[in-house]
Amino acid sequence: MAKYLGAAGLTALESVWVRMAGAGLILLLVLAVFRPGALRIPRDRLGFFAAYAVIAVAGVQALFFLAITRLPVGVTLLIEYTAPVLVVLWVRFIRRVRLPRAAYLGALVAVLGLGVVVEVWQGLRLDALGLVLALLAAACCAGYFLMSENLHVDPLGLVSWGMIGAALVLVPVSQPWGIDWSAFGRSATVNGFTLPVAGAAAWLIVVATVVAYIAGVTAVRRLSAAVGATVATLEVIGAAMLAWILLGESLGVYQIVGGAVVLLGALLAQTATASRRPEPVAVEQPVLTGVDGR
Repeated sequence: MAKYLGAAGLTALESVWVRMAGAGLILLLVLAVFRPGALRIPRDRLGFFAAYAVIAVAGVQALFFLAITRLPVGVTLLIEYTAPVLVVLWVRFIRRVRLPRAAYLGALVAVLGLGVVVEVWQGLRLDALGLVLALLAAACCAGYFLMSENLHVDPLGLVSWGMIGAALVLVPVSQPWGIDWSAFGRSATVNGFTLPVAGAAAWLIVVATVVAYIAGVTAVRRLSAAVGATVATLEVIGAAMLAWILLGESLGVYQIVGGAVVLLGALLAQTATASRRPEPVAVEQPVLTGVDGR
């Protein structure tokens, strides 16, 4: 859908702003009417809400939209979904949880698969800046999964304020006052398929943002960041197929093979991580002895 907005004349950052602002306003209005308590932000969680807006929403979306202007959608998602490997590294070195060898093997396999996707033996066949943007999107995506785990706030309120915050953060770079709003009254054609621009924007806002973020945050709370990140890699397959049908963006042999290796490595790494729980620390109890030896 973002490609259709681009075909209508919107820049990548303008499309991101429309998506974030539209989704934030819809959620804000719905919650204000039906669930106002969800919009309360605990004072001690203001920093967390701000970080979520910048990293898990604005960072992921802006970097991804910029990346797909230089790379095919499927390839961009393959790179972004090396995020599970970053989750493994965070769990091991920041949370200091010892992981089984399968987790590290999976991370290595995913990195090797990524090397196949970008065809490193050819001196990097993909656009270098697009690759950097996609990798930064992967880092923000890992932050999204980690920040969505073990929430102590209402997920609907978090997503709502996250979208509004992201839209505000992106104002200086997106410059929404320069958007050609008349484009939403036209249709756009990509690869022979014509869609109303307003319809593409509505799908992008409601389905691909509001529904997707609420479902994702709720799922991670129930499954953990590790399992949630693994299941989310199915997005790569679905998006690559849709991009092939709607946009004519077919993947090459190396992208298909490398993509399968990336997903296999991510699955192996995250399954190993999810099956491992932090080991309880034994606390030595003091021995109290009295004059009678007790």
